[in-house]
Amino acid sequence: MTRPVPLHRLPGPACGSRRALLRDSANGFGLLALSALAAKAAGADAATGPLAPKPPHFPPRAKHVIFLCMQGGPSHVDTFDHKPKLAADAGQMAPAAAGRAGRAALLAPRWKFSQRGTSGLWVSSLFDEVAAHADKLCVINSMATDLPAHPQAFAQLHTGATQFVRPSLGAWTLYGLGTENQNLPGFIVINPPAAAARTFGSAFLPAAYQATRVGRSLAPGFAGRGGGDPAAVDNIDSPLLDRAAQRTQVDLVQRLNASRLALDGGSSPDTEGVIESYELAFRMQDEVPKVMDVSRETKATFDRYGVGADGTDGFGRQCLMARRLVEAGVRFVQVTHGNWDQHFNLGTALENNARQVDRPIAGLLGDLADRGLLDETLVIWGGEFGRTPHSQGTDGRDHNNKGFTLWMAGGGVKGGMAYGATDDYGYEAVDKRMHIHDWHATILHLLGLDHERLTYPYAGRDFRLTDVHGTVAREILA
Repeated sequence: MTRPVPLHRLPGPACGSRRALLRDSANGFGLLALSALAAKAAGADAATGPLAPKPPHFPPRAKHVIFLCMQGGPSHVDTFDHKPKLAADAGQMAPAAAGRAGRAALLAPRWKFSQRGTSGLWVSSLFDEVAAHADKLCVINSMATDLPAHPQAFAQLHTGATQFVRPSLGAWTLYGLGTENQNLPGFIVINPPAAAARTFGSAFLPAAYQATRVGRSLAPGFAGRGGGDPAAVDNIDSPLLDRAAQRTQVDLVQRLNASRLALDGGSSPDTEGVIESYELAFRMQDEVPKVMDVSRETKATFDRYGVGADGTDGFGRQCLMARRLVEAGVRFVQVTHGNWDQHFNLGTALENNARQVDRPIAGLLGDLADRGLLDETLVIWGGEFGRTPHSQGTDGRDHNNKGFTLWMAGGGVKGGMAYGATDDYGYEAVDKRMHIHDWHATILHLLGLDHERLTYPYAGRDFRLTDVHGTVAREILA
């Protein structure tokens, strides 16, 4: 094996070929890169790297995000958007403006709405336990997205785009702010959909900003149909090698990666992402099992989240895990639940969905508040669109992208507030319409990021989450 050229032996007639010199010099640069990686793994260089904390553009209201994503499109007119005229006119034909005149009848909500909290927010009986926290909620009743199709709407909810592969909201957040715990991923998705690369990926951003997916959906399609172990992390530890042997193995692989990086001129987002991911994966072996082990939580905490109770155990564990991850410094956590796509069997299916999530979400909000974390954690609930006020068949609702509801709590938003409105039946946003681009701009603003300044150069221009759109909804800022 050729040895590195000693510094006192400068190139000359007796120093071998120029090819050997270049090879040895390249290896030297690779070892320099490797030494920096080893120092980082030892904690000596934790302040650098793509995941290191970064200063926001301005003082943030929120430091973390927990997105409770109800995939499939929850019915806003049955949950948080009170429409007395819809109830009064039930059975009449849908108006011509809905495009269903003479073909579908208006369908009344089956669950009673009542005003909750001192703020008097309208919430249906499907969410009685969440309603106890009404004064913490900012209910946005004027959401709108571009298309009423699940794949496109779900992609736009997460990435701002319906057609192209773009970085997700979580990836942009991590790119802009980094993370507070170098031993944990900064962006984690619990119970992801079966095909989630487009939704939670980093696209043209460095690979270090993509989501780490935790838990397995046991059925294809909508996340959560089959449940899944919320604490499942595949290959988190090696059954064959002890820690010292793993470190030796990783060092070898990283030396090869560093050599590849040197051959690329010292700059390659793909190679740098691989290097970072290997180091993070090694560090995660100690931290992740501790954070995700909820067994030491008290019985009172389990009861609060519905852990151990019939119907709420799975989502309750996931919400509890989300709190623990945020508490440990993870920047962005998403918990996905589905299927909320009630084209039929609305009365039973929607009630079952709400029963599974109501108590865990209420537990999460109360727990965050009691621990002093809600003020710095933005909690979001909602799906990719809403449902039609008219019926589909005899017991279902179709997709509705023109008007639907999301709510947010904590993290610098006003509590006890209803923002915007749909028309009398709930078909379309007519007051303070908030498009997905506006929503993304508002979330980034709450995190201390200017959506117009958070850009990344790609394909000859600067890209951003909101493309060329987006207006911050300043009325909801606390």
